[in-house]
Amino acid sequence: MTKEMPELIHGTLDLLILKTVSDTPMHGWAIAKHIQQVSKEALEVGQGSLYPALYRLEERGLIKGRWGVSESGRRAKTYSLTRKGRRQLLADAAKWEQFYTAINRVLGSA
Repeated sequence: MTKEMPELIHGTLDLLILKTVSDTPMHGWAIAKHIQQVSKEALEVGQGSLYPALYRLEERGLIKGRWGVSESGRRAKTYSLTRKGRRQLLADAAKWEQFYTAINRVLGSA
């Protein structure tokens, strides 16, 4: 039996990406692997979701991409958080905490 991955709630992928690149610039594959590892394999971000999100965040000025060479010697675009992205990360994380708290209150009352 295969392990079923939970689906990401709409809007959470952007938050996860912003958090992931907040400390260290990373290329797309490393971002996906980091999210998977930190979530203890509970979350898996596919390329079909990851790259459109990266392009969208870059277009909005929340992350900045720079072309370079990856650890494996391949050409790769590395993403880092902008000042605007840091502000967005803080705002989105606060909203997520409120949402998480409210859901837990409802679940705890059952």
